[in-house]
Amino acid sequence: MSDNDMRVSVYVTYVGVPSDRFDRAYYEETHLPLVMRAWEKYGLLGASAFFPSVGHAGTLAICECLFRDEAAIQAAFTSEEAASVMADVVMFTDLSPARVRVAPL
Repeated sequence: MSDNDMRVSVYVTYVGVPSDRFDRAYYEETHLPLVMRAWEKYGLLGASAFFPSVGHAGTLAICECLFRDEAAIQAAFTSEEAASVMADVVMFTDLSPARVRVAPL
């Protein structure tokens, strides 16, 4: 089994309508670097943001967080730094994030 076989993605999604507050620039330039600084030491390998090209109700943003393995996810989300990551959400949106672990088909 290779190291790539152990990697796990977590998608963090924000669902709403186009008029909901979501500061894309802050999310990409400030929040995601904060996430990387906080959780890289626990096994976060990368975080990428994706936005729909059309403005309609539904998913406004998706972040794919790639972790080394399942243990890295648990370590990151239960770390002391998790509180500061979650506290930063109000800086770019009023929406509540939803997390889902994904696996390749």
